[in-house]
Amino acid sequence: MEPTTWPTDADGDVMRRLASSGFDFEREYEIDFNVDFEEWPPSRQALSWLADNFENVFLHDPDNDSAGYVRLLVRGKLTYELVTGVQHLVSSQLHQSGAVCESWGVLHGPAA
Repeated sequence: MEPTTWPTDADGDVMRRLASSGFDFEREYEIDFNVDFEEWPPSRQALSWLADNFENVFLHDPDNDSAGYVRLLVRGKLTYELVTGVQHLVSSQLHQSGAVCESWGVLHGPAA
């Protein structure tokens, strides 16, 4: 999907901001996805599904500053389809567990 065709939603807005800052969409990055659960800790079934479907799964227990969440680390080229696909897959598969995947991020420096 070309930058001019990204939808006018939160994910498309982030893609446009990245593009305007010189982000290199041809490189691979480690993309973080946060999975929030209504109840902590997540069920064993939910954690098992995540481990079966994602290589890098990290639990972040609640602390004084934040609620607990699960972080998925996906390596690849950043695309709108990748971001929305992962969010939809996780949210739909873990809906019964009270989970939602709506946030993501990528660490990057200036384009080389």
